[in-house]
Amino acid sequence: MQIIPIASGKGGVGKSLLSANLAIALGQAGKKVILADLDLGASNLHLVIGQFSAKKGIGTFITGENKFEDIIQPTEYENVSFIAGDSEIPGLSTLKSTQKNSIIRNFRNLNCDYLIIDLGAGTHLTILDLFLLSPQGIVVTAPTVTATLNGYLFLKNAVFRLMASSFKKNSPAAKYLEKLKNDSSSLQRLYIPKMIEALREVDPENAAVFENRMRQFHPRLVMNMIDEPKDADKALKIRRSCQQYLGIDVESLGVMYRDTLQDKALSSRLPVINYKPNAVISQAIYRIAEKILQSETFQFDDFSTDVLDSTYELANEEANDDYSQKMSYVEDLVGTGALSMGELAETIKTQQYELNQLRNENLLLKSKLVKAASQGFKI
Repeated sequence: MQIIPIASGKGGVGKSLLSANLAIALGQAGKKVILADLDLGASNLHLVIGQFSAKKGIGTFITGENKFEDIIQPTEYENVSFIAGDSEIPGLSTLKSTQKNSIIRNFRNLNCDYLIIDLGAGTHLTILDLFLLSPQGIVVTAPTVTATLNGYLFLKNAVFRLMASSFKKNSPAAKYLEKLKNDSSSLQRLYIPKMIEALREVDPENAAVFENRMRQFHPRLVMNMIDEPKDADKALKIRRSCQQYLGIDVESLGVMYRDTLQDKALSSRLPVINYKPNAVISQAIYRIAEKILQSETFQFDDFSTDVLDSTYELANEEANDDYSQKMSYVEDLVGTGALSMGELAETIKTQQYELNQLRNENLLLKSKLVKAASQGFKI
């Protein structure tokens, strides 16, 4: 079984869209898939896949109303089963350690080819621990400044969680990390490769455990909601930051263009690859599924590192191909009269508004960076 946790640093970047449609695409390829909604406190994945009823789920398992095997529900999609999250149950977003461990144990004992876990946005410890169930988790982000920054920060928190879990309690390494936590300014300026060097000196045994896990940790990235090919380059910026500051490499699984079609599909209670399989966004999801089908399955003790540069070159090629297809589709709509000039003008106005918002975000971030640099932080 390949476990695929799907996470994001911030909400609204299409994490649930990818989770649902990826599960269905893998099911169509003949693989047995279980899709689990672990966006606890805001569970809505059942609506994305058209499951109107979610009476059984993680919530009823935690409260003891159902056994774990009873909350795995069939869907109308071939080879795909579903575990709902049950956001209606109060306090579900803050799992106790015993509850979290029970869910993890049951996940690991599932009988399927792929377990896709739709996680909540942010860096709560429960989210990080579920993301680290596999060295091959997917981070979904978007080309906006805030989304790319939060995507990087999510991976940074995942690395620190991996570090903390590698050190035995009261070991020299654990004490060193605790000391760093109490000095937040030093922690912000310290790169992971430099930390590893210091850890080797104070606790070589635990440092070796952490280094081994870091070699195995190769998360994957999907850049969603891009508008033009150059937006795909934002993924490279995240990768370079991860290489330099975190000491990890990140594989690109590809890009997905912004498409209002997904909203229409959602209102119709249909996954977008079923609503319109030939759409640009649907084809992007099928490409991501194909890459996953061709990938090996690893765990945190047998992952061998590979050169990942080619994945970014491929993502850029796909971005250009999809953009050409997207623009030709718009030209066809205008030419046939299906898209009026008024509708086209409204689309342009919307894009101009979004560009202005992005410029404002960029100016704000630049001012913060200048202020941080003046205070001595390394940028």
